[in-house]
Amino acid sequence: MTRTYDNDMTDMTDEELSMEMDAKISEEIDAEINAENLLLSGERIDDLERNGYRIIQNKEKFCFGMDAVLLSAFAKVSENETVLDLGCGTGIIPILLEAKTLGAHFTGLEVQEQSADMARRSVILNRLQSKIEIVTGDIKEVDRIFKKASFDVVTSNPPYMNDNHGIKNPDLPKAIARHEILCTLDDVVKSAMVMLRPGGRFYMVHRPHRLTEIIVKLKEYRLEPKRIKFVHPFADKEANMVLIESVRGGKSMIKVESPLIVYEADGRYTDEIHEIYGF
Repeated sequence: MTRTYDNDMTDMTDEELSMEMDAKISEEIDAEINAENLLLSGERIDDLERNGYRIIQNKEKFCFGMDAVLLSAFAKVSENETVLDLGCGTGIIPILLEAKTLGAHFTGLEVQEQSADMARRSVILNRLQSKIEIVTGDIKEVDRIFKKASFDVVTSNPPYMNDNHGIKNPDLPKAIARHEILCTLDDVVKSAMVMLRPGGRFYMVHRPHRLTEIIVKLKEYRLEPKRIKFVHPFADKEANMVLIESVRGGKSMIKVESPLIVYEADGRYTDEIHEIYGF
């Protein structure tokens, strides 16, 4: 027998309605259980404002910043493409790319087991196990972990500071994320080249003061710079981030896009930042 319900459901049999309601209740219970059981001491759950996705973080270790969010907006992932994020931290870039694109599968590689573990639990929290895999491993050994030339897109938000720049954070997890302690720019670019299929794209966010070094390194590994976008905190301030797209084996031609301004003069986020964050 078919019955009609007032809560915007289409006509369903009693059995179909029961299954639908059971599924909804099960999802709600699972969400509560996941949130409660997946957190360790000192951790919190943050809302990513995308698809209802959330992420597990620990402010005493390392939390993702705006650079990762901007990189996820700058990177282009087409339908059915596969993506590798080098140094994925707590998984922010794979999770955001899954939310924003039609990519087939996303893999995060992270050398710090504690961060990788948080990333895996965030994947479970968002029920993305079929779309995202987090692997613990060293960027320098990437060709031993994955098949060479097996990804369409590689992304990375690598450590910005080398021995010549910045004061090292005394907290090791944060220091590893910000300084070239366990990997260098050369390691990241070389690994991206090794993992990309011919014609594959590499997206990276970095600091403008190292742009010359970055371009030289990209070309050394046959990754041709194609797009550059500078990020400025205010319209009248120098850029403090640069987003770069390069193509494995691409021809020489580069486009410098319009800059991204983060704040209005009065300190409010610009419309473009609101759009990127999904506010």
